[in-house]
This record gives sequence, C-alpha cells and structure tokens, in this order.
Amino acid sequence: MSVARVTEISATSSNSFDDAVKQGIERASKTLRNIESAWVKDQNVEIQNGKVAAYRVNLLVTFVLED
Repeated sequence: MSVARVTEISATSSNSFDDAVKQGIERASKTLRNIESAWVKDQNVEIQNGKVAAYRVNLLVTFVLED
C-alpha cells in the first residue's frame, strides 16, 4: 500500500504556459521525491503595457510518501 500527498506550487515563465509547467515540475523535483503526477489547477497571465509579460500556473503536485 502507498500513501501520497498533494502540494500546491506556482510557477511562472515568460515563454508559455507549457514552459511554466515544465519549470515548476523541474524545480519541485529538486525538493520532492517520488513525484507521480501534476494537475494544472489554474493558469493566468501577467500584463504589462498592454502585452503578456508572463504566464503563471498553479499546479497540484502528487508525490508518494516513503516508508
């Protein structure tokens, strides 16, 4: 039997939502072990001078707890 935990993280990219997700997972992997999945809970953009300046995602990251 395994037990998992879900934690919420936020990641930002100046390129795209996909890049924000990728960067968020890569960073979470440096601290969290046994990441199994992630769910994009929310996504939004930061606007500066009438243009999109950044893409932000809130991720729910699921990881399995060690025994």
